[in-house]
Formats: sequence, structure tokens, C-alpha cells
Amino acid sequence: MGHSESEGVGRRKFLKDAAAGAAGAAGATGTGMAVGAGAVGATGHSMHEHEHDHDHQVVPDDIALRVRALESILVEKEMIDPAQLDTVVDAYENRIGPRNGAEVVARAWSNPDYKARLLEDGTAAIAELGFGGAQGEHMVVVENTATVHNLVVCTLCSCYPWPTLGLPPVWYKSAAYRSRAVIEPRSVLREFGVELDGEVEVRVWDSTAEVRYLVLPERPAGTDGLGEAELAELVTRDSMIGVARVAPPATEAAGAGGGA
Repeated sequence: MGHSESEGVGRRKFLKDAAAGAAGAAGATGTGMAVGAGAVGATGHSMHEHEHDHDHQVVPDDIALRVRALESILVEKEMIDPAQLDTVVDAYENRIGPRNGAEVVARAWSNPDYKARLLEDGTAAIAELGFGGAQGEHMVVVENTATVHNLVVCTLCSCYPWPTLGLPPVWYKSAAYRSRAVIEPRSVLREFGVELDGEVEVRVWDSTAEVRYLVLPERPAGTDGLGEAELAELVTRDSMIGVARVAPPATEAAGAGGGA
């Protein structure tokens, strides 16, 4: 399917912002942590844009300008093709991105043996489905349950599992999210629409260049008869970061509405 010129411009802006964020974070390293009631320490550092109340960090003007200037020069010298950049961004946004992670989650929900392998060795189990490579060399999968909720952040930059989730969303790279996810994770989750009971333990996993995290969300009610492809359609990027739950199938919600 073709894309309009405006869509292409939007994707190029997306790529520029991603590149600018990566440039500003180059060389960052650190250690992991977990917070919340009875939290356990984490080793190492970790579909739809989400709108919420707190402010976001914007890419500094000078860095953004440098990225734009560099792209303009490369295009002028015919060293890169803007259409190819659009293709790369589209791949990470829609094909290499969250759909891959959704397939992993759907397989784990449907296959107990696969789920056990996934939680034991995330990298190997994800590779079974053909996903891996740069930014996903060492994957750790953490499971959400009725008593534990996991949240992924990168406190130093924007480390993120590209092979399973694609490019990181803007809010994930913001200073507000990177700091508040550790200091007040329940408040952050509440702003994303996730209300947790006080008995639920919140674990925050800090990603690094060495270790990336993926949340295995709870399987929603009303999905017992669904196949893997149908389950994958329910899984969102945000649920695999931990800032959202997976909603039940729309048919169930529609059925609850009743007639006139």
C-alpha cells in the first residue's frame, strides 16, 4: 500500500527525533533497580502513542537542527534517499516493531512450554520465532500476574528492545518518565490509566545497552477460544512496556452494552 507525501514527512520527522535522542544519550551506562512493596532487584539496565498529563522532555533545538542539517546534506549529495528512510521507519514501526513482540506474547499465552522457556531464557525463546539482532541481543522477559506488575524504563537514555518493540516512543525517552518511573511508579501508571491495588507489588526494571526487558502482560478474560493470531491483535506496545493492560476482545465489551 502506498503512502502520501505528508505521511512520508511525518515518518522522517519521527526518525530525526529518534536519532537525536540516541545522539544525546550516547555512551550512557548504569545499574539496575526495582522499587515498590517487597521489590526484587533487577540485573543491569530495558502501538500507540499514549497521551497523559505530565510534561515531556523535548529534544534540544541544537541537536534537532544538527540532525536536520545532516539529513539535508546527505540528501543533497544523493548519499541517502528520503524514501528509504521512510521504509526503515515504517519497518520498525509496523513490521519489525510491536507486532513481533505481540507474536511472542500470544505464543506464550497459548503454549505453556514456550512460556516457561521464554521466562527462563528470553533471548533464546524469542529467537525461536525468528526475532533477534541489534538492540535485542540479551532479552529478559518478566511476567505480570495478579500480584506483581512490572514496568520497564531506561533511566539513563532510551535503551529499548528494537527487534520486539520497534522504535521507542517519545514519552519513553523523556526525562519525566525516566525519573518518575523509578521514584513514583504507581503515580506514573495511574496517569497511563493503570490503577493497581495496594497489595500488588510494582517492580521497575532498568534497561541498559547490555540487557533489554519485555513485559509479558496478563492474558485478559474472554480469550480462551482465540488463536495466536487473534491474541496477537489484542497486544499493544504499551502493555509490553508495562504502562498498560491488555484489554479484552471488543466483542465482549460490545455484548455488555445491550440493546435499547
